[in-house]
Amino acid sequence: MKRLLSTLALAVLLASCAKVPDNEIRVGEFGSMTGGTATFGQTTHEGIMLAVDEVNAAGGINGKMVKLVSEDDRGKAEEAATVVNKLISRDHVHAILGEVASSNSLAAAPIAQRAQVPMISPSSTNPKVTQQGDYIFRICFIDPFQGKVMAKFGRETLKAKTAAILRDKSADYSVGLADVFAREFAAMGGSIVMDQAYQAKDVDFKSQLTGIREKKPDILFVPGYYTEVGLIAKQAREMGLKAPLLGGDGWESPELYTIGGKAIEGSYFSNHCSPHSKEKSVVDFAAKHRAKYHKEPGALTMLGYDAAMVLFDAIKRAPSLKGPDLRGAIAATKNFPGVTGNITLDAERNAVKSAVVLQVKGGRDQYVATVNP
Repeated sequence: MKRLLSTLALAVLLASCAKVPDNEIRVGEFGSMTGGTATFGQTTHEGIMLAVDEVNAAGGINGKMVKLVSEDDRGKAEEAATVVNKLISRDHVHAILGEVASSNSLAAAPIAQRAQVPMISPSSTNPKVTQQGDYIFRICFIDPFQGKVMAKFGRETLKAKTAAILRDKSADYSVGLADVFAREFAAMGGSIVMDQAYQAKDVDFKSQLTGIREKKPDILFVPGYYTEVGLIAKQAREMGLKAPLLGGDGWESPELYTIGGKAIEGSYFSNHCSPHSKEKSVVDFAAKHRAKYHKEPGALTMLGYDAAMVLFDAIKRAPSLKGPDLRGAIAATKNFPGVTGNITLDAERNAVKSAVVLQVKGGRDQYVATVNP
C-alpha cells in the first residue's frame, strides 16, 4: 500500500511538473458551458474556436500551434476559481480567455494575477474586473459607459421622465450597471421612482413588479441576465405593466426570445455590436460562422473571436511566452481591427469602444443606434 501511495504521489508530482511541448502554445478558456447561463459560454466558445482554427490553419503563431484547453465553470463563481487554478497548475497555460459573467471573472482574476498568467475577458463589463491587477484585460466596454448609454437613450430618445429599476442583487454585473443607470438618469433630470431587487434563479417576480406598477414608471430598467429577464417581461405584461423594458448586454442570448416570447417585444438593450451589421468584417465573420456552426453568430461569439485574436496578435509581438512578456504585448494593443470594432486598450486595460442600442422586434434584435465613448 505504501508503495502504491508513493507511486501515485510521484505521478501527481510529475503531472504538475509537466512542461508544455516546445511546438505548442497552450491557451486556457473558462466559461459557463452548462448551467443557467450556458448560452454565454457556448456562444463565446464558438468564436474562440473559429479564431483557433483560423490561426492553426495558417500554420500557427511563430511556428507553434495553438492548443485550446477549455473548462466548464457551470456559471458559478466558486467553480470559476477552481477551473482557473487547474488551467494554471495542471495544464500550464500561457494565457487565459474568459469569462462572460463579471462575478466569475472576479473570482478567477486574482488567481491569474498571482500566477502572472495574462487573462482576457471577452465581455465582463464590471469595472472591478481589470482592477484585480495588471495581468487582467478585457476587450469590451465597461458598465459606467453602458449604463450612461441606456440612461441617455431612455431620457432623450424615449423621453422618459421616470424610471424604475429591477436588479439582480446576486450579480456584480447587475448591481454595478443598476447603480450607474440610476446616477446618470437622475443627473439628466429624470427620477428613479422605485429600485427593487431579485436573486438569480428566482422565478416569481410578482411582488417586486406590483410595487413598480403602482409607481407607473415611464421605463423599467432590468440589467440582469436573459434567464430571468425573459420571465420578468412575461410577468410584467401579464400584470398590465406596459412600460418599455431596458437592459444591458446580459440580455444577449437566443434564449431571451424563447423565454420572453411576445412579452419582450419592443424592449431595448445595449450591446457590444450588431451581428446584423453590413460591415464587411462582420459579414465575412458571419459567413465563416454559418459554415462551421450552421447558424447566425451572436455578439458574444464575435467578442470571443476578438478576444482570442487580440491574444494571438500579442503572442506574435511578444519576445517570449513568459507571463511578463505576454502581459506587455497585450497591454500595447492599439487599433486592432476586430469584428466588433477597432480595439485599443487603455491604461486600465479596458477597451475603448462604441456601444449599440438594439430593439427586440420580430423575435430578434434590430439595430437602433451607435453610441461612441
